[in-house]
Formats: sequence, C-alpha cells, structure tokens
Amino acid sequence: MRGTSIYIKRRNEKVNKKKWILLSVLIVVVIILLPLSLSLLFALVTALILEGAVQRLQNHLKFGRGLAVFTAFTAYAAMLVMIGYFTVKVVFDQFVAFASSLPEIIEEVYASIIQPTLTKWEQVQETIPRGVVQSLEESFTAGLKSFEEGVNGFLNSLIDFIAFLPGFMFEILIYLIALYLFSLELPRLKRMIADSLTMKTKEKLVLVLEELNKAGIGFVKAQIFLSALTFVMAFAGLSILSVPYTVVLSLLIVIVDILPILGTGSFLVPWAIYAFFQNDQALSIGLVILFLVITVVRRVIEPKIFSSSMGITPLAALISLFIGFKLLGFIGLFAGPALVIVFDTLRKARMIRTDFKF
Repeated sequence: MRGTSIYIKRRNEKVNKKKWILLSVLIVVVIILLPLSLSLLFALVTALILEGAVQRLQNHLKFGRGLAVFTAFTAYAAMLVMIGYFTVKVVFDQFVAFASSLPEIIEEVYASIIQPTLTKWEQVQETIPRGVVQSLEESFTAGLKSFEEGVNGFLNSLIDFIAFLPGFMFEILIYLIALYLFSLELPRLKRMIADSLTMKTKEKLVLVLEELNKAGIGFVKAQIFLSALTFVMAFAGLSILSVPYTVVLSLLIVIVDILPILGTGSFLVPWAIYAFFQNDQALSIGLVILFLVITVVRRVIEPKIFSSSMGITPLAALISLFIGFKLLGFIGLFAGPALVIVFDTLRKARMIRTDFKF
C-alpha cells in the first residue's frame, strides 16, 4: 500500500513537471511570436469585446450566430471607416492650408526676428571681444546645424511614414479578416480550451479573463477619455485665442501630451515665446495659461481615472505610470498599469499568494 502511494506521488510529480515544462515552452513561443502577430492579437481582443454585442443580437433579436457576427462586424467596420475618413479629411485639409501659408510664415519669421537680430549683431559685434564673438558664432553655427538635422530628421520620418502606409493598410486588412473569423469561431475556441482544463483551473481562468477584460476595457476607456479631454481643452483654448488650424494643432497637443517627458509644454511653451517676440502678448499669455490648465487637469485626474476604470488604487496607478515610463519609456505608460492589473488579477484568483507573514 505504501509502495503504491509512493508510486502515485512520483507519477503525479512527473506529470506536473511535464505540465510546467510544456507551459514554459508555450510562454517562450508566445513571447517570440507576439511581436509578429499583433494584428491577430488585437483581432482576438476585439472579438472578445464585440462578443457582448453578438450575444445580445442572438438573445434579443433571435439572430443566428453568423448573422449576429456579420451585423456586429459590419457596424464596427463602418464606424472605423467613418472615423478614419473624417479624421484624415480634416487633418489633410488643414495640413494643406498650413503648407500653403508656410512660405508666408517663414518670410514673417525672417523679417521680424532673424533679420533684426542679424542687423543688431552687426552693430554690436565690433564692441565685443573677438573671443566672445567667435564663441557666439560657433554656437549660432551649431544651432543652425541642429536645426538642419532636425528638419532632415522630420523629412526622413515623413518619408518613412509614407513608405509604412502600404504595410499598415495590409495589417488593417489582416486585422479585419482575423476579427471576423475569430468572432465566428469564438464559441468553438472557448469549448476547446474549456475541455482541456480541470474544473478548478477553469474557474480560475474564467476569473482571470473576466478581471483582465474588465481592466483592459477600463484602461482603453481611460486613455480615450484623457485624450478626448485634452483635445477638447486644447480646441476650446485655441478657438478662444482665434488660432487657425485648431484641429491639427489640437491633435498634435494630444499626441505630445501622452508623453510626460515632453507634455504640452514642448509645443505650447516655444510657441508662447515666439508669440512674445512677435509682440503678441495676448496670445503668449493665453498659450501659457492653456499649457498650465491642460497640465494641471490631466495630472490631477489621470491617476483617479485609471484607478476607477481599472480597479486599482490611485497610488498604484501613479506608481505604475511613473516606474513604467522610467524603465520602458512610452511603452511603459501602458506596460506599467498592465502589469499591476495582471498581478492583482492573479492575486484575486489565488494563483499568486500574498498572505504570507515574516
């Protein structure tokens, strides 16, 4: 009897060891393939999000699975097309208008800032020691070189972006096709996964997926809300200041505001300085006020929005955002809160124990 118990125990240990090896290999494969299959991953996540709408169509309108998936997919794709069309149209129209007025802006900058500065420099350089003059000229040359490198970098980035578009459109096509197929096959995929799990593991997995789904949707909602709030504040402020190209400039402010190391200050503060030297003190002060309002409002409500949307405390949200950005940069803004969410979810499912005492 004792020998049988030892045999069963050793056999279970071997089985568990094989399971952990298989799980480790699976995790490594997923990590390797994940960067190559982001479109498929996003399609699967979107299919899970749309599953609620599909089930409502099946339950309330008595649609078949195929018709419900087709209806939800068509509505989602139509929404993406409309948002993309109007966004591209507005941005393109204002970009064309801005590009057409760019020569006038450059001429105005040269006439109002560069030319007077050069004239004053010619007048005062005779009274300044030669060493100081040489140092200033070297600094000016270095500044021009940096500006030239920045312009070249921008043009190269623009060329890279244009070259990226065909591949991006192909990724979008793959994403939409995969989304439709995932939505059709989702019940079968769920059954296949459920049949390979024990009841205890299945309960934990359901809890983890529910928590991650709720937190993931909350995270996306928080990002959309904060970006929309920034856009509204920027658009309202620029409209009050009677600034042209408000849509494009507001979108640019939203993009730079996502990055804490830059923020709106990297865009609005130089603009305010330029307006000040243009003797437009009202615009300069208005831009500074707009910068302060956007920065304060976003930094105050950001941890609260993340905590309420994702189910973590404001302190945990703030720490995860800060440490994530310090370690991983822009990606850390998403990875930091995501790791906190995953850890908290695994803790709730008791897959990670934190109830030990020292």
